[in-house]
Amino acid sequence: MADGTGHAPFLAHQTWYRITGDLKSKKLPVVMLHGGPGAAHNYIDSYKGLAAGGRAVIHYDQLGCGLSTHLPGAAKEFWTPRLFLDELESLTRHLGIMDAYQVVGQSWGGMLGAEHGITQPKGLKALVIANSPASMTLWVQEANRLRGLLPPVVQATLLRHEAEGTTSAPEYADAVRVFYDRHLCRVPWPPEVAASFAQLEAEPTVYHTMNGPSEFHVIGSLKTWDITGSLHKIVAPTLLISGRHDEATPKIVQQYADGIKHAEWVIFENSSHLPHVEETEHCLKVVGDFLDKHQG
Repeated sequence: MADGTGHAPFLAHQTWYRITGDLKSKKLPVVMLHGGPGAAHNYIDSYKGLAAGGRAVIHYDQLGCGLSTHLPGAAKEFWTPRLFLDELESLTRHLGIMDAYQVVGQSWGGMLGAEHGITQPKGLKALVIANSPASMTLWVQEANRLRGLLPPVVQATLLRHEAEGTTSAPEYADAVRVFYDRHLCRVPWPPEVAASFAQLEAEPTVYHTMNGPSEFHVIGSLKTWDITGSLHKIVAPTLLISGRHDEATPKIVQQYADGIKHAEWVIFENSSHLPHVEETEHCLKVVGDFLDKHQG
């Protein structure tokens, strides 16, 4: 497998990307969409293992994070789903794959992938929506239901800091980590997951603007985001994946299953939000087999 990195121009900025495998392979290339928003590609690094099946795997850092251009001074109105859809389309053009490619989106990346699928791009041959909501209202409802199952002292800490506006306090972060250890990643965090969270802490502009201070305290521009009424427009073959202990609960993923015709759905029994980390081999096989079935 050959690796290569580069930067693609986007607006007046630069989108960093990495290719694992050969873009000239007979199998379609797969574009990886990371979460956050603003979490960078690091934590989904294990998906590069899909290249072992003879395809090119393209990771990139969305604008505002990682190795792409940072814009901490950009107006809040700048950060929209449309911006990131345009960036994805720009990248596929830059790499010369816009006529035939596949997409795997994780968490926010799955939301972005679904929005991309709704536009019915001719080149999109298969879509994997991993651990994602179709409605942020339902996401917050379910996150707070799960939060209500945390130890009372943890819940009290979260409430206090949210009420006082001190969500940047280490004590709040520690309380959030209790939730993450149950519903985000139930195994010791590998370096690539820690790296994404470290860069998110260092440059939180996109995450804070679009989401908020935590997964369940969503006060950003995505607060009312909802595409459930448009899911029927997705015509590309679609695989849904989630973890049994996922913050993207079955009730959340069911909206995709109901809205996308013939969507397949696999639940990873020993995972939460990151099956590609928690059950790497099984996850890569499920996703790889699906991509192999839909080569255009």
